[in-house]
Amino acid sequence: MPSDATGLMAEVAAALGHRLHQAGLPVTPERSTRFAAAVAAADPVTRRDLYWLARVTLVTGRDQLEVFDRVYREVFEAAPRYSDVPSIVEAADNTSGSAAAERDAPREEQPEGMTRSASPRTQMTPGATAEDGEQQEEEEPSMLAAVSVQERLADRSFAACTAEELALLAMLAERLPVVPPPRRGRRLRRHVHGSRLDVRATLTRSHRTAGDPVELVHRRRTTRPRRVVLLADVSGSMEPYARVYLHLMRGAVQALHAEAFAFATRLTRLTRALAEARPDVAYRKALEAAPDWSGGTRIGRALQTFLDEHGRRGVARGAVVVIVSDGWEIDSPELVGESMQRLSRLAHHVIWVNPRKAAESYEPLVGGMAAALPFVDTFVSGHSLRALEEVMDAIRNATERTPAPTRNPTLRVTTGGPV
Repeated sequence: MPSDATGLMAEVAAALGHRLHQAGLPVTPERSTRFAAAVAAADPVTRRDLYWLARVTLVTGRDQLEVFDRVYREVFEAAPRYSDVPSIVEAADNTSGSAAAERDAPREEQPEGMTRSASPRTQMTPGATAEDGEQQEEEEPSMLAAVSVQERLADRSFAACTAEELALLAMLAERLPVVPPPRRGRRLRRHVHGSRLDVRATLTRSHRTAGDPVELVHRRRTTRPRRVVLLADVSGSMEPYARVYLHLMRGAVQALHAEAFAFATRLTRLTRALAEARPDVAYRKALEAAPDWSGGTRIGRALQTFLDEHGRRGVARGAVVVIVSDGWEIDSPELVGESMQRLSRLAHHVIWVNPRKAAESYEPLVGGMAAALPFVDTFVSGHSLRALEEVMDAIRNATERTPAPTRNPTLRVTTGGPV
């Protein structure tokens, strides 16, 4: 393999390993190096060959296959899915023009870049036919086109995207891995480094040594993922962001059995609707369940309903609560402050996602936002695809509980300047 292709493969292997590590798999730089060396030695021709090389070198257990397959599809196999939507790819080609120009131009006129450096994987290999070579040459530009679209839209605000671009971003958001923080479980399990002595197991094993407890058996508490609760503002001011976060909520419901709610002038539980396996049916049920979509905003009343009907019954108790709203409130802001104070006492961690925060001149002066902010643990923008990754990091890192009286001074802001 030429040096350019080797360098590109090393970057791809490092990127895949980094994404898998972010998703929670124990992928080390050594395993990424092993994957790159395996690709250089085997020189895979098809994506199936590449998949098995990555799986053999990066996966260490069967329980990791589901996460690995999801991340692998995000990195390598996203292009065929998005190429089924001609309007999205065509819009991306008209804007950037790079992928289509490289695909339609003659081989000798193509610029030096990813396509030329990846030529060893698209050239004819021993035993391959001409049709196989043409099929390989068609797959590579389509994958590069999808990657270029994702990179171009990564930092663009959802409010500035077209309907086609929002459809693509929504599909990408649904595949973002939501990893909840762990919590201590009530059960004890045997463990070599446990702190508690398992007397029964120790006495049982002592039968092997004539009743002498030579081997001590210890136990320690197990860890379980915390519950994640998502409340999305679907009022008129949040309409372009609500579309994307609806897909994000469905991904969390499908993967984590999270709780999902939408609110504008009233609160609507969407967990059952988004649990539907068929995406089209799930989104249709969600829209039908929320008749106040694109209406006004009553944050305080919605939070009060959530606490009275769901929160105190255990949904919010010890959970990571994510609220997506710009803070605009029709009713009195005092109700927002009272509801947020009650929520902060129940929840383990409160994350507020406000797309308006992305502006450099933003200040939380809106009545609802100003009243809620003292009881927020983490404040992020979440206005773009790259900012959604910060939301995922905020959920993953929500391991500490901030005492209620000192929440405001220790507020963690992960994007933009201080508030």
